[in-house]
Amino acid sequence: MSEAFPYGVVPKMRPLPARRAVVVSALDVGTSKIACLVARLRPTEAGDALPDRSHMVELIGIGHQRSRGVKGGQVVDMEAAEQAIRLAVDAAERMAGVQIESVILSVSAGRLASETFHAEVGIAGHPVEDRDIRRVLQAGCAHSVRPNRAVVHSIATGFGLDATRGVRDPRGMVGQHLGVDMHIVTAEGAPLRNLMLCVERSHLNVETMVAAPYAAGLASLVDDESEMGVTLVDMGGGATSVAVFQGGNLVHCDAIALGGHHVTLDLARGLSTSIDEAERLKTLHASVFPSIADEREQIAVTPVGENEPEAATYLPKSMIVKIVKPRVEETLELVRDRLRASGYGAEARRVVLTGGACQLTGLPELARRILDRPVRIGRPLGVRGLPEAAKGPAFAAGLGLLVFPQVAALEHVDPRRMRRGGSTQKNTYIHRVGRWLKESF
Repeated sequence: MSEAFPYGVVPKMRPLPARRAVVVSALDVGTSKIACLVARLRPTEAGDALPDRSHMVELIGIGHQRSRGVKGGQVVDMEAAEQAIRLAVDAAERMAGVQIESVILSVSAGRLASETFHAEVGIAGHPVEDRDIRRVLQAGCAHSVRPNRAVVHSIATGFGLDATRGVRDPRGMVGQHLGVDMHIVTAEGAPLRNLMLCVERSHLNVETMVAAPYAAGLASLVDDESEMGVTLVDMGGGATSVAVFQGGNLVHCDAIALGGHHVTLDLARGLSTSIDEAERLKTLHASVFPSIADEREQIAVTPVGENEPEAATYLPKSMIVKIVKPRVEETLELVRDRLRASGYGAEARRVVLTGGACQLTGLPELARRILDRPVRIGRPLGVRGLPEAAKGPAFAAGLGLLVFPQVAALEHVDPRRMRRGGSTQKNTYIHRVGRWLKESF
């Protein structure tokens, strides 16, 4: 087990104070951008709070930089990534007027994997207490710890007493056996350790790590969607990650090593231009559906290595569509196939797209055809003080990190009580319900 994760579990947050405001900071390290966000969380009255929400989130500082030294969510150049993180954090500190000491960190690399366990412990007929709940949760999470992987999330999706299933809160109820269905999200330890090391070199502590699609879902989904079943697709620069929510819980997580940056590279190669020029062309002119006017409309393209405007060549806009569409179709088809293989494809009948790469013209319509279900663009909800630049889907994951402290208490795992290889509790029964390890990176 690594020194960074001595118990095989990423660091866990302390519960938020119930009656006073706190300032939290989040760091979203992506392939295209690095964003640092600072928010003040104010307690709200019980009647005013959303389900599982106890605080109002008010953004007070934001800083973002073009990403350096990061590929597919993984750190590939420590010096460059550290410098970009420092610049983003400095901008957020200046705007918020606070000094950032610790951050909540997003995770999209490390081959995110989902596992589902059912664990049971004996309670000998006495009323269920908090310690019984902690014991059964520890049992399920401890069994999932394996060498070279770290537990990112351990979420109870439902409790059971003897033959009764679907119990939301078993405290005070009686039975012989207390069971729990748990969803465990794990990732490879090495990419997470390197990411944490890069943040710590910037003189910041990592409070906890959150899977990027889970964070994006916390910021973008409405309660009815997560309750009835929804698939959130976070289309980032270097990876497309997927989170399935059902019954108000995260029930599946996955990632694919294709994103918006791959579309940019395709354009750069196909048009023989620089990556910066390809990114500009994608932002201004790219679409996934051709139109009649595309053959007639001419686009100026500067060849790679040329800086003079006179060197630009003119190509029909239809060439951009012909290059962009196949890559986007490939990404969405992989998402569709992964959902079918996971067993959750038929249950989550809605799709919400987030991430900067989902803003291509016509992409929701193409996704609706390929995924064969209703699709909408997800934008951050329930956060006050957002500047205009942060109201789009590109900042959904970063803003979801600010919401996460309110639901972090749902993960009751204390890593100090865990042992590698299983639970130390007697009368514990573990059954692996399902396992999906994705070799996408």
